[in-house]
Amino acid sequence: MKIQGILVPVLMTIGWTIASATPTMAMTQSDPTQRCEALNNYGMDAAFVTSTRVVEATDKLPAYCEVRATALPSISIETRLPLENWNGKFYQAGCGGWCGMLVRGDEGGRWVNAMSSGLARGYATATSDSGHHGLSVVDADWADANPNGERDWGWRAIGETYRVANTLIEAFYGSENGDSIFQGCSTGGRLAHMASLRYPENYQGIISGAPAMNETGLAGAALAWVVKANTGPDGEPILKPGKDGLIGDEVMKQCDGLDGNKDGLISDPRSCTPDLSVLLCEDGADTKQCLSQAEIGVVNKWYQPAVNEAGEKLFPGGIPAGSEPFWWLWLTGNEEGAVPLNPLFAQSFGAYLAFEPDRGPGWKTVDFDFENDPARMSKAAEMFNSDSPDISKFRAAGGKMIVWHGWADAIVLPEQTVKWYDEAAAAAGGEEALNENVKLFMIPGMDHCGLLPGPGGIAMESIDPLTALEHWMETGEAPSTIMANN
Repeated sequence: MKIQGILVPVLMTIGWTIASATPTMAMTQSDPTQRCEALNNYGMDAAFVTSTRVVEATDKLPAYCEVRATALPSISIETRLPLENWNGKFYQAGCGGWCGMLVRGDEGGRWVNAMSSGLARGYATATSDSGHHGLSVVDADWADANPNGERDWGWRAIGETYRVANTLIEAFYGSENGDSIFQGCSTGGRLAHMASLRYPENYQGIISGAPAMNETGLAGAALAWVVKANTGPDGEPILKPGKDGLIGDEVMKQCDGLDGNKDGLISDPRSCTPDLSVLLCEDGADTKQCLSQAEIGVVNKWYQPAVNEAGEKLFPGGIPAGSEPFWWLWLTGNEEGAVPLNPLFAQSFGAYLAFEPDRGPGWKTVDFDFENDPARMSKAAEMFNSDSPDISKFRAAGGKMIVWHGWADAIVLPEQTVKWYDEAAAAAGGEEALNENVKLFMIPGMDHCGLLPGPGGIAMESIDPLTALEHWMETGEAPSTIMANN
């Protein structure tokens, strides 16, 4: 008989027990490097370790034991265990887009959907690929006829990553972790809300950024609305790259100052209704410096929410005014050849995730039926959506949640987050009651997850929700800001 290729007599001589497949050596060996190596053949229910290695300290991160594992059937997980000065806590990071690329957040060198900010503070950390391998976070062809993969991406990878990581933590340190924190943005934000709903007692703290919590409404109806609005009779985009600056300058001219403060920011896009008719091209005008009637029509539709023929909203809001500096990445592409991402996400979602059975690669976003397709996405909504305002179990467990969203987000449209917050406050018995557990921070001028710098350089590096959350969890004092260095 063999267990993971190691002969039973050998197992017994190094202190393993066949019944539990648990290496007591990992708990008793004083050398952390040897404890790390001992995890290499660690056995768990429905999961197994695939590799371990010691990663040396850098000027930013401590030395740690990297453990890669697979939770069946196919969730790849990486856990990082500080070799020294573990703070006794756990920090789990989400993933972006359709995920599928393990530790992508850390490799990008930023803190959203990454383990680094937790590891730097002494947390044991973990993340996953959400249950599949993808060549790109914008391509969901992995989901084609793959219900297990869809389930794992939808919600199951959250709990399995927590389970595997905490099993490894106990084996490595000889004790369970204390508080656990989940952090994610975009899809990671959707997962953060899902964690509060499906695993309300696992996480004492949650950081949710730009949460794509209404996945079917967003990637289905809202993004299809955006794509169809900009698709001409010839199938080509109506508004092409290069006019985002022209539009953005006019919008800022009209809307900056509506809050009484001319600061280059639109503090609440809901108060701004741009009139772009002033940019209409006159006969003989340089068309690069003006807009055609068709282009104005596209932008006016973008600013509005997706609706059906009866005028019923299929998503709470449209593209926010003030997001124009970021349109080249999300909506239009640029003159250097960058392809906009919103149409790619819309295409993949409709083809592989939205419907049952899958429509497949032959389906096109312009085929989306605003009358009937929302109802056809009901099974996807059950699996993917985490916009329920009833987080009573998380609140009853004493959990604390910080939600943040940029008001200039042109892909995960921010009015959904405000709608969720208002509904959560009503469900909790009022905003004051909700604020015992949940705080919302809407940030003017910030791009999606703060990826691109906005006015004044505002970006993800401008905020520090982890420090705010830690202080809240330790003292009970809710934060009034998440801005860095406050």
